[in-house]
Amino acid sequence: MAKKFSELEKKMSPESREWVKQEVAKELEKMALNELRNARGLSQKVLAEILHVQQPAIAKLEKRTDMYISTLRSHINAMGGDLEVIARFPDGNVRISNFSQI
Repeated sequence: MAKKFSELEKKMSPESREWVKQEVAKELEKMALNELRNARGLSQKVLAEILHVQQPAIAKLEKRTDMYISTLRSHINAMGGDLEVIARFPDGNVRISNFSQI
């Protein structure tokens, strides 16, 4: 029989619990668009209504691996977020400002 995670968690050391917490946080920081939409509690239909497009357009967009930044920004804005483009380098991160006015 499957055990509840809360029962397993009680048996874990504080270090193990902290490690799990950090790993979950890392995973939540990266999501595909459809996962993000689901996490925000939105259906494709509702998002399509917000963006004034048909639902199949949302399904198609969520499967794409290449798109305009303005398209991605509109999609993120419709979910209530803001898009930032960040370049990551070994010596630090740089927020790219060229796209802030799109």
